[in-house]
This record gives sequence, C-alpha cells and structure tokens, in this order.
Amino acid sequence: MTTATHLSTVQLDAIREELEEQLFRWTKKLAELEAAVNDDAVEVTEKSGLLADIVSAERNAGVVREALESIAALTYGRCDGCASPIPFERLKARPLARLCMECQRRHETKSDRSHVVL
Repeated sequence: MTTATHLSTVQLDAIREELEEQLFRWTKKLAELEAAVNDDAVEVTEKSGLLADIVSAERNAGVVREALESIAALTYGRCDGCASPIPFERLKARPLARLCMECQRRHETKSDRSHVVL
C-alpha cells in the first residue's frame, strides 16, 4: 500500500478544513437528534424516525473521521479500486470520494446492470 500522498500540503489543508467543517456539522446534528430522542415531549412514533436519523448521522460522521485519519496517515486521495491518485479537482468537489473517475464509472455501470429487471 502506498503511504505517500500526491497532494500538496496546501491542498491537504484545504480538504482537511472542509472535512473538519463537515464533521462539526454532523456532530452538531447528532447532538440535536439525541436531544430530541430524549425529549419526553416527542411522540414515541416520531422516535423511530429520529433513531434512524441518528444511525445515518453516526455513519456519515464516521466516514468523515476515516477521511481525516487517512489525511493524517498520508494515505488520503488514493482510489480504493486501483490505488491510483484521485485528482485534487475531484477531491475538492467531493472530499469523501474513494474512487477515481474511471473506477467510479465502472462501479456505477456494474450497479446499473445489477438493477436491471428481467
């Protein structure tokens, strides 16, 4: 596995800042959801939806944490499919991207084929 990143310090700092902002937003959302679940004024029927939202927020925060950890480990920005460097322009637009465009297209094509109804 490659441990050197192809991104400059300035590029990594910009992406890290964006990811830290995303993590802050997810953490804040998670705290709000947990407070709502614990609020006695919230109907029991609403709580199941809130619990699903909590699971989703926890999952999203986890993905952001993983990206921040990979920046710290200098492994961020490598394609999970082929290990090639993901261009900064793609990472800037989608900081959580884990596939290069070529692998992403293959993944989407494979997913599209698996949803074909015969």
